[in-house]
Amino acid sequence: MILSTVAAVTLVAAPSATLAGDWKGWSIHPEDYPNTVAMQAFAEKVAEVTDGRVTPTVYAGGVLGSQPDAIEQVRAGALEWANFNMGPMGEIVPATNVLSLPFVFRDVDHMHVAMDGEVGDQFSAALSESGLVALSWFDSGSRSFYNSKQPIAEPADMNGMKFRVMNNDLYVQMVSQLGGNATPMAYGEVYQSLQTGVIDGAENNYPSFESSGHFEVAKYYSITNHLIIPECLCVSTIVWDQVSEDDKVAIAAAAQEAAEIQRDLWAKRELASREKVEAAGATINEVKDPLAFQAAMEPIYAKFIAQNPALESLIADIQSAK
Repeated sequence: MILSTVAAVTLVAAPSATLAGDWKGWSIHPEDYPNTVAMQAFAEKVAEVTDGRVTPTVYAGGVLGSQPDAIEQVRAGALEWANFNMGPMGEIVPATNVLSLPFVFRDVDHMHVAMDGEVGDQFSAALSESGLVALSWFDSGSRSFYNSKQPIAEPADMNGMKFRVMNNDLYVQMVSQLGGNATPMAYGEVYQSLQTGVIDGAENNYPSFESSGHFEVAKYYSITNHLIIPECLCVSTIVWDQVSEDDKVAIAAAAQEAAEIQRDLWAKRELASREKVEAAGATINEVKDPLAFQAAMEPIYAKFIAQNPALESLIADIQSAK
């Protein structure tokens, strides 16, 4: 998929055939996080396979700014590459909002099959039109709800509770359809907001629930698996257009290797994170009836398709991927 995607991308004209020098890479995650470790592996491999013509560097922990800022910097070529979650990407690349539809993927394996095939090619093409080349797709796990009040076993258990969500109207709609009150909020503000009762809960994957310390102030984690949002290893199209064809092939292969590393580390990290929060006293439960949560999303899908009729076939392509 990666090589076919790279070949298919329509690139912006650039003044030279080969770009030498440092590629600054943005990551929101800490240095020991699976994504950042995989990015570092990518950086080392690229420096090797290009004989130092391209020498990527990873700047972890969001030190180069927030994701919205980093997206704009990569699009402008001020940053050369990054690892982005597709959740907040919808404002810039509307097609990626499909990836934020609740329950659009059946499970993580389904996401891998879809994104490593023709579906992923379609998203890569959409991103390239907005200044980003997706070289490979990372995991971000499956997201579930957690809160400080009680286990969630059915949608009614969410009635009246305030949940932090990422800044995307689809997530606001999702929580509202389940009876809760959605509060878009920066990730760094969530711990204190949970601790002080500004919000009752949030939603995320096990590693983030654990690494953020949110389990200390919101011990009820209820497995809904409502969002499975891929992340990209992306390069600026402005920068990519300055790379020789041979180096493009080698860099794309390195990106695919990085995705395999990230996915393996991610699976291990999820298990370790679950064990850690349970040992610390967190309560983890499966929801009684996942179909009740999925059925509540029908109005969201209907509204989304009505507003984006051209994307209905993309949803169908995802759901039919095997």
